[in-house]
Amino acid sequence: MIADNVRRVMERIAAAAGRSGRSTAHIELVASTKGRSLAEIDEAISAGVRTMGENRVQEAEVKYAHLKGRVRVHMIGHLQRNKVKDALRIFDMIHSVDSLGLAEEIEKVGGRMGKAVPVLLEVNVSGEESKFGVKPEEIYPLLEKVAGMRAVRVEGLMTMSPIADNPEKVRPIFRRLRELAVEIERQAFPGVTMSQLSMGMTQDFEVAVQEGATMVRVGTAIFGT
Repeated sequence: MIADNVRRVMERIAAAAGRSGRSTAHIELVASTKGRSLAEIDEAISAGVRTMGENRVQEAEVKYAHLKGRVRVHMIGHLQRNKVKDALRIFDMIHSVDSLGLAEEIEKVGGRMGKAVPVLLEVNVSGEESKFGVKPEEIYPLLEKVAGMRAVRVEGLMTMSPIADNPEKVRPIFRRLRELAVEIERQAFPGVTMSQLSMGMTQDFEVAVQEGATMVRVGTAIFGT
């Protein structure tokens, strides 16, 4: 079942990319594995998924020994500063840097570990109070501070879309994130690239792909409810 679901998701990604004239070569499926068993994750790996996304450091720690060296593991949930040391030991990328304080903690811990950490800056494009992330107008002041850091390697942006009954309703959210990335790229902040856009989940990943997503975070469409 999971293998069939992965195949269908990949087909939908390819179709969405084709509709917007994109190649799938630079679109990564990140399987959201929150609450999923190791057996379910193994099925997804066997089906070809190479990147797993975890929402909680504690849960990722339990799975880490099983996953290490087999797949990439990304932090896609909110990261607390007191969990940074454990997070840097586990994750290959952090999608959810949403404050200067968190970036500074990653810089401090990453520096001690001698590790440059690939991160995405989380932007609250929708403006929902329930969402983490900086406001679009706050991204430039944050980048000015983060760009000089040695252990924090900014590679793009991430956003969480609102739940909507029609994916087309959230298209402007994804479009705005892409436009913001283009604007940032033009500013040429030192050490900062905008090569990655992490946006789109089960309910709207096809629209996100059409709008430029390079990573889609999909859970239910792979593992079921």
